[in-house]
Amino acid sequence: MTYSYEQLRDFTFGMLTKIGCPEDQAKTATEVLLSADLRGVDSHGVARLSGYVRLWEKGRINATPNIKVTYETPSTAVVDGDGGLGLVVAPFAMQVAIEKAKVAGTGWVSVKNSNHYGIAGYHAMKALEHDMIGISLTNASPLVSPTFSKERLLGTNPISVAIPADKQPPFVADMATTTAANGKLEILQRKGLDTPTGWVQDKEGNPTTSANGVKDGGALLPLGGDREHGSHKGYALGSIVDIFSAVLSGANYGPWVPPFVAFLEPDPNPVGKGIGHFFGAMRVDAFRPAEEFKSHMDNWISRFRGAKPTPGNEKVLIPGDPERELEAVRMKEGIPLLDPVVKDLTELGERFGVKF
Repeated sequence: MTYSYEQLRDFTFGMLTKIGCPEDQAKTATEVLLSADLRGVDSHGVARLSGYVRLWEKGRINATPNIKVTYETPSTAVVDGDGGLGLVVAPFAMQVAIEKAKVAGTGWVSVKNSNHYGIAGYHAMKALEHDMIGISLTNASPLVSPTFSKERLLGTNPISVAIPADKQPPFVADMATTTAANGKLEILQRKGLDTPTGWVQDKEGNPTTSANGVKDGGALLPLGGDREHGSHKGYALGSIVDIFSAVLSGANYGPWVPPFVAFLEPDPNPVGKGIGHFFGAMRVDAFRPAEEFKSHMDNWISRFRGAKPTPGNEKVLIPGDPERELEAVRMKEGIPLLDPVVKDLTELGERFGVKF
């Protein structure tokens, strides 16, 4: 079924205020969450709303956090999210990075004591309106085995970089450091489909195409899938995200990162506070005049768009193209939701007295 952006926005805002979020924070969180649905990252949109509510019910999300900077220099800061929704903590921290970049040329912020922050791309893109390059990283629940391991020690640990252009749309890379994000497994589970080869290994470390492989004790694989296809590079990228997001800030890292699902308890002996994020904002004119840079970005993008496609492919894409194109369609035609998601949201609304 397809739902308008306005309908899903009003429902999400209503649910978040129902659990006690102040209206301004509920508005921000709703915008972050719905940006995922608009951009086609369905696993990180309203399908996750009930997960946040369950964490709140377990006392693992603070609906009224006192988010604050606990350490800073002219160009860096550490933000304590006070256990708040990552959908609220992350925009606060990204704004700190932007404000520091306005003064120092660049701003770098590491975050502790937060929760799942939605899609990485939303936060990186906040820098674009200031003629800045935005960077957004976060660690996540340990569902990923390092190369040669059958233990789950890392999260999907995404990386996003947003770069402004002039007449061309911005360059927006937003990717997990795994072969596939866990949310894609959730979608396949809802559809009753298997995964492609190279996404998952079973609990013994053997390849599997079961979409339930992780649920059954297996693990997601780093970007590349196996050593022969470069999984050690995906492992290294995921590790960098974990260290920047958590070891640097004082959040939990590696296998100590608290699980997103409420039915699993966090480690009783944490090494830090909550989930960690990392944000960067780089003022383009700290390197060269912004208009000059954006003109050359237009040229870069145009040249890559003009690359000759391989047989059977219509055109070469720039990172951010599919999401931007889909956002325009979904804002106009509505956002499709799978039946299990509709059922979940309907039941959630009935439980809290919010009409879906």
